Amino acid sequence: MDNDCLFCRIVAGEIPATVVHETDTTLAFRDIDPKAPVHVLVIPKEHHPDVAAIANADPAATADLLAAAAAVAEAEGLLADGYRLIFNSGAHGGQEVFHVHAHVLGGRPLGPMVSR
Repeated sequence: MDNDCLFCRIVAGEIPATVVHETDTTLAFRDIDPKAPVHVLVIPKEHHPDVAAIANADPAATADLLAAAAAVAEAEGLLADGYRLIFNSGAHGGQEVFHVHAHVLGGRPLGPMVSR
């Protein structure tokens, strides 16, 4: 755990979150500033700063993270119409909290992936 990390503090129960899915290794909760009708963040309980770090350090945890994201999409009713799974990595990638996390977005057409 990184005591300065917002998501580590959520995992520790120090900061409240609306949890929608939890496993032994992952936690999924609603984004406080949703960008779509469904916007859930899925994080590993162990701290890894970005997607490359978790992929290199713990491939099994990476697989758990993806499986949890898929379970969230199914539970939220997104499978029929589709959803977007986003990993922002690094400052240029738009990452704001440096604890790897996946955004599960859906519930409406999401439009183009990147605007010019």
